[in-house]
Amino acid sequence: MIGGHLSVDWLTDAYRHGIFPWPVFEDENLLAWWSPDPRAIIPLDGLHVSRRLRRVVRSGKFQVTSNRDFAAVVEACATVDDRRDNTWITRAMKDAFCEYYRAGFGHSVEVWCDGQLAGGVYGVAIGGLFAGESMFHYETDASKVALVHLVAHLNRRGYRLFDIQQLTAHSARMGAIEIPRTRYLQQLSEAVDLPVSFGEVPGTIDMR
Repeated sequence: MIGGHLSVDWLTDAYRHGIFPWPVFEDENLLAWWSPDPRAIIPLDGLHVSRRLRRVVRSGKFQVTSNRDFAAVVEACATVDDRRDNTWITRAMKDAFCEYYRAGFGHSVEVWCDGQLAGGVYGVAIGGLFAGESMFHYETDASKVALVHLVAHLNRRGYRLFDIQQLTAHSARMGAIEIPRTRYLQQLSEAVDLPVSFGEVPGTIDMR
């Protein structure tokens, strides 16, 4: 689908029906909407956390917060490394997701090192759905730490579905899988109306 707009109501209706925006890169003003088949998810009981990453999480090197600086996480996801002017996170998308955050649907997990933003992830929460949009790191392992904390938090809060849209080699190593769109839409319909709220991500988790 081509067209539409990035209002809060439009985005909410789209995510509730398994559709997400992704501008056509050649023309950032051409707004496209997608519902891929198959669909990538991270099973909430299936995140792969290596022994080394467990040690990093336990080490205290990083500090974890949530919704402290949503805009900075979105900006970093759009500009880190070679992503500047080379990503689907256009200015219009940044503005739309920041408005979505102010409306209570957008959420971020920030990872800090020595008081500086080191990594993070942001996404959309509707009922028991969390749709991960993007993640980044300035420091090695920081985005993985954000993901570990996020998945632990989603489990604690009673979320049912963690959508990541498309599978990558990196997400597959962390436990992501692909499922048919029909199965995804069934899980989505069961998740979006659950009485679940995002709350605040704790700064520490049990990694025994």
